[in-house]
Formats: sequence, C-alpha cells, structure tokens
Amino acid sequence: MKKKFLIFVPILVIVIAAIVLLAKYFKREAPIDPKDIYVGKPVIYLYPTQTTKITVKLDYDGTLDHTYPVYDNGWEITAYPDGRLINQKDGMEYSYLFWEGHGAGEYDISEGFVVKGGDTIAFLQEKLAYMGLIPAEYNEFIVYWLPQMQNNPYNIISFQGTDYTDTARLTITPEPDNILRVFMTFKPAETPVFIPEQALTPFQRNGFTAVEWGGSMIR
Repeated sequence: MKKKFLIFVPILVIVIAAIVLLAKYFKREAPIDPKDIYVGKPVIYLYPTQTTKITVKLDYDGTLDHTYPVYDNGWEITAYPDGRLINQKDGMEYSYLFWEGHGAGEYDISEGFVVKGGDTIAFLQEKLAYMGLIPAEYNEFIVYWLPQMQNNPYNIISFQGTDYTDTARLTITPEPDNILRVFMTFKPAETPVFIPEQALTPFQRNGFTAVEWGGSMIR
C-alpha cells in the first residue's frame, strides 16, 4: 500500500503541474475596454482660398476629453487663407482646432514601419512631408509625439485610414476641395519585428484645403 502511495504522489504532482501549465497556455486576457483607446491631439487646420466663415462638426464614437477652443456642438470660425482662425464665439485667434478623447476603435498594424526610437525624427520628417504636411504642421506633430517615441528601442508605426476616419467623422461646411487626415498609430517594441512596408499616398494641396493630424499609442 505504501509503495502504491509513493508512486501515486509523483503522478498527482505531474498532473497538477500539467493542469497549471495548460491553464496558463489557454488563458485569454480580458479584452481592452474600448473606452481605453486614447486618441491623442488631433488638430485641424483650415486653408480657404479667401476669408470664409466655416462650421466644423465632429461625430466621434467616444468621449471628448479636451477641446480648444471649446467645442460647443461644433466650431464656428472665420478662416483665412494663411491658416489663421478666429473663433466666432469668443473672438480669439487660434492656429488650429484641437480635440482629444477616448473611444471605441480597432486599428490595423499589419503593415507599416519598424523604426528605432533614435530615428524617430528623421522618419517622421520624411514621411509626413511626403504625405503632404507642411513644416508648420509636421513640426507640431513631431514635438507632440517625439517624447513618447524616441526613448523606445523600436516603434511599430502604421498610418490609419478608415479605421480612424469612420470613428471620428468630420463635417466641414462649406466643404473643402481637399482634405488630408493623417492618423499615426505606434506600438513600442523591445526588438525589431518584420511587417510589410506600408504604401503611403502623397496629398495635393489644391483649392480650399483642410488638414488634420493625430495619433494613438497601441498597448
């Protein structure tokens, strides 16, 4: 009886260990609450061909955390060809319309770029200019995002299309001739990984042009 017990104990230990390992292997992490998806500093620039009163409305699938000037069921502004904006509600001048928030969404990073943290500035200068941002715009972009990216060993960077624009719908009246919405997602990485390089499309700034940029860090 004692001999059988001594044989049984190691078998029991092995079975318990196997159950623990299997539980860890098949354990699924709880899904991220959609409200935890942070949309950081989208800013909107407007360049009409002549001084124009413009209304901008944002239909966002989430919660607006901060806006500047204050978003009160829309922005009503007077825009000048050089990009200056006068908010009709307070008479103050602004360089752009700013918002950020938390909301639902799922971003595709199956294609993009793997960039060393130390190469962030050169990468963003090149790609943002290629996509159509002018220095005043892409410099603001870099100043905002650089502190969150440059100290990471690597960043997996992807520029989103409808995955972003379908969750943050803009209505600009009168309608611009052309609109560019640049939304960057990035995921810090300890080591380089391989993903197919993303094809980017240059933007032509003709007529009444609206430009927006923003981003989100993926955990």
